Amino acid sequence: IQQGHAFAPDTVWQHEFEEMFPYVETENQLRCVEEIKADMELPWPMDRLLCGDVGFGKTEIAARAIFKCVMDGKQAAMLVPTILANQHYHTFKARFERFPCTVEMMSRFKSEAALKDVAERVADGRADVLIGTHRILSKDIRFKDLGLLVIDEEQRFGVQHKEAIKYLKKNVDVLTLTATPIPRTLHMSLIGIRD
Repeated sequence: IQQGHAFAPDTVWQHEFEEMFPYVETENQLRCVEEIKADMELPWPMDRLLCGDVGFGKTEIAARAIFKCVMDGKQAAMLVPTILANQHYHTFKARFERFPCTVEMMSRFKSEAALKDVAERVADGRADVLIGTHRILSKDIRFKDLGLLVIDEEQRFGVQHKEAIKYLKKNVDVLTLTATPIPRTLHMSLIGIRD
């Protein structure tokens, strides 16, 4: 029932971005990418669970979804556990460097002044992608035009964080990545409440 943003079909840059991936994709990766992009092009919010073991390429699938989002003029946020924030930030920075796309990060390893600057860049639309810990769920973080929320390893986030996520994802496409889904999430995807 809820209306969302229908993303435009892939651009030439999307194809270039995907071709720049330095590894050979698996069949499952390619299938997941196509399913996710098809969901993003529908006029209602996506709520998809992507389940796969560590090292099986979930991050690249997320990168392609985020790139599609940014190419359509929307912002993307990636909520990650503290231990992964720096790693994802550097991965995405390297992956997006040849395109007009600004990647920012928020975590406890940044100073308050740096976090304030990032928050301002997100609010006025100068940051296209925000990768961060639960700090990005704080009330002082306002997105100019959020189109996609990627949640990495949701079992690492508590009840309070999940409530903040619910508020954030009302009309936004959501992609949850996990190697170890929480039973409720897995059950919801198996019975069709989530994709």
